[in-house]
Amino acid sequence: MPNLKAKLESEQRTEDILHSLKKLDYLSRSQLQQLHDLGQKRNANRVLQQCSEFLSSFRDIENIYYLNKEGRDRVGSSKIRKKTPQAKHFIMRNYIYIAFECPTDWKNEVKLGIKEKKIINKCDATFTRDNKRYIVEVDNMQKMSENKKKIEKYKVIAESGVYGSPAFIWITTTTYRQKQLSDLCADLDCQVFLLSDFY
Repeated sequence: MPNLKAKLESEQRTEDILHSLKKLDYLSRSQLQQLHDLGQKRNANRVLQQCSEFLSSFRDIENIYYLNKEGRDRVGSSKIRKKTPQAKHFIMRNYIYIAFECPTDWKNEVKLGIKEKKIINKCDATFTRDNKRYIVEVDNMQKMSENKKKIEKYKVIAESGVYGSPAFIWITTTTYRQKQLSDLCADLDCQVFLLSDFY
């Protein structure tokens, strides 16, 4: 029954792609290629075309995909996503998710802090590896003064030991901003990546 086997595999692949979009909101074609082993660009486009009844997309250098109503219904997602310039923020964050091999405990938009000191930061994502907490921040269109305030709070949070000895991962858009963030994070266990490191 080779046709049935191929059909079941295709259905499972569609399901997996939709669940990735439920978890990560927006994914570029190349990110979907990596996550789901879709091979070359031509094959990836063919597979995504087969999923088209569940997906919407727009162009930003390459195609960016998100769930449409049918896709949300199929995987039980209540989050409505649309074409928006803010999608780049999600795409940048997802490069970190993929680079760190899709951590199983990855969570987006998490509040971290010390309640009694009224110090709270909402990080873009967090995960653990080898019992170490990683805190992910995306610097896309944020003012550097806002980043500075956030980093000062992170220093207090890190010193408190509430989250052990956390490591920080930033992703930004220019070498100038990379240097600024590296300097601001000098007292923290921190890596600052450029978006261009990932494509």
